[in-house]
Amino acid sequence: MSQSAFIKFVEGSTVSSMTLDELQDHLAKYRDQLALTGQQLGWEYDAAGFPYTVESKPEGEGKWFYLKGKDASYKHIVLGVGSETQGELVRNYVQAVLPDDSTFGDKSKANEFCKHLGKQFKAELHLFNGRVMYFNPRK
Repeated sequence: MSQSAFIKFVEGSTVSSMTLDELQDHLAKYRDQLALTGQQLGWEYDAAGFPYTVESKPEGEGKWFYLKGKDASYKHIVLGVGSETQGELVRNYVQAVLPDDSTFGDKSKANEFCKHLGKQFKAELHLFNGRVMYFNPRK
C-alpha cells in the first residue's frame, strides 16, 4: 500500500499555494545547495544527497511528477500539489507519495525533502508515519 506525506500551507506559511513548476524550482535549489556543500567537502555530495532525475508522464500533466532513482537503492517518489476544503477554508498542500515498490532509501529521502520544504515554507508537515511537524509560527 502506498504511503503519503503532506506539506500543508497554513496561516503563517511563507506561501499560500504552489504550482508544480515552483516545486521543481525548489528541488533544483535544493540540489544546488547540496552541490555547494559537496564543493566545500571535496566530493560529489549532490549525487548522494539527490539520487534522482525529475520525470513526468502525460497523464500527470499539471497534477504530479515523479523522481526516478539513478541506482538500485532508489526507485521513485511521486510529488504533486493539491488543495482541500475545511468548511469555508481552502488549504493548499504538496503531497509526496511512496508507491508500493518504493525502497527504504526512497522513504528516507522523501522525509528529508519534505522536512527541508516544510522548514523553507514554514508549513505544517504530516509525515508518512502520521506524525505532524509544525514549522509555522504558532502564536
